[in-house]
Amino acid sequence: MPLATTRRAGLVEQVIEQVRSAITTGEWALGERIPTEAELATTLGVGRNTVREAVRALAHSGLLEVRQGDGTYVTATSEVSGAVRSLCGSELREALQVRRALEVEAARLAAVARTDAELRQVTELLTRRDAAGHARKFEEFVRADAEFHLAVVRAGHNELLTELYRGISEVVAGSVAATSEKDIAEGTVVEHVGHGGLVEAIAARDPDRAAAEAAGFLDELLHEHG
Repeated sequence: MPLATTRRAGLVEQVIEQVRSAITTGEWALGERIPTEAELATTLGVGRNTVREAVRALAHSGLLEVRQGDGTYVTATSEVSGAVRSLCGSELREALQVRRALEVEAARLAAVARTDAELRQVTELLTRRDAAGHARKFEEFVRADAEFHLAVVRAGHNELLTELYRGISEVVAGSVAATSEKDIAEGTVVEHVGHGGLVEAIAARDPDRAAAEAAGFLDELLHEHG
């Protein structure tokens, strides 16, 4: 990842900003190990102490996790996501309860505010998700499913809700993926967890039905993990 050469003043702050940008733009993906301290120091033309301070600050805000003897990994895509992750910990049920609150309202907003382009994107992502599910392609299904739900949330045009949702989705993604593994392996995940009704409600600009469809899916997950 080519990073801009830093200026002499405020080096730590500049390194923090460039590393944050690499994370928020997806240059370094969630769960990915970032370059080593030495590599970053060389790339940026700064001392290793400067890099160390920047990484420490980003770890404190929840974007990075330093794993001794292994490396430093991306654990959140923003400070908001990092804070949500810290608050939720690993409690799947609590995360799902909050996700339900956000996703139901997001579905309602999407039905009202979505554009034609956003509806096409949501529809295309659902098609990709379902195709991966039928083909029993686990990683493709999980990725497309996450992209689908995020696209629905974004279609509501509420930036704060979108950022909060991203934080929750990062917390539950791994655990939810694990709960779907059996259905994906058997090729039944689309029948068990379908989202066609949600897309139809958004297309029809029916906020009440969209909210009900989103609630139904998440209520099933909560029942499974009661």
